[in-house]
Amino acid sequence: MTNSRKKQSLIGKVISSKMQKTVNVRVVREIPHPIYKKRVKRYKNYLVHLGKLSAKDGDLVKITSIRPISKKKRWQVSQVIKEAVKIG
Repeated sequence: MTNSRKKQSLIGKVISSKMQKTVNVRVVREIPHPIYKKRVKRYKNYLVHLGKLSAKDGDLVKITSIRPISKKKRWQVSQVIKEAVKIG
């Protein structure tokens, strides 16, 4: 039997890169309000394993699900989509 399970992927922004081999990524979703139908933003932060890639604060990254690495790490950076603009 083959395991043809597709991995989940999300796109978010790195909000903290102070840890070793781990970054904190904020994923923003827009959902319609159940009664008023206005688009409402919902945020969720994920602890993400870096692996061989490097990401810094402000980068836009794509993350994919992996097996649990620690208590809270279940995601890994698979691609840096856009690097942060350096001011100054």
